[in-house]
Amino acid sequence: MLHTVNKSPFEKNSLDSCLRLAKKGSSILLIEDGVYAAMKGTAVTEKVSAAMQDKKVYALGPDLKARGLDESQVIDGIGVVDYGGFVDLAADCDKVQSWL
Repeated sequence: MLHTVNKSPFEKNSLDSCLRLAKKGSSILLIEDGVYAAMKGTAVTEKVSAAMQDKKVYALGPDLKARGLDESQVIDGIGVVDYGGFVDLAADCDKVQSWL
């Protein structure tokens, strides 16, 4: 399953809910303000890194750029994808769950 998180982890609990309920082997794509969860050195870095032990985590590159964030600031191991990569992830997964 592909889980998409589009809310900042510093404003909403969408990321927490996603991480709690996403099963082992799931993919999580951080989009829109959700990309703030992909940043190194934040209050959620450890939580996201722990989730990466059994889940794949991605961030949408154009959303990073739109917020003035650089890929070098992204937690090691998070894949940065473009819109085509987003489509590929959605097509490769049997279901998509959006966390609002």
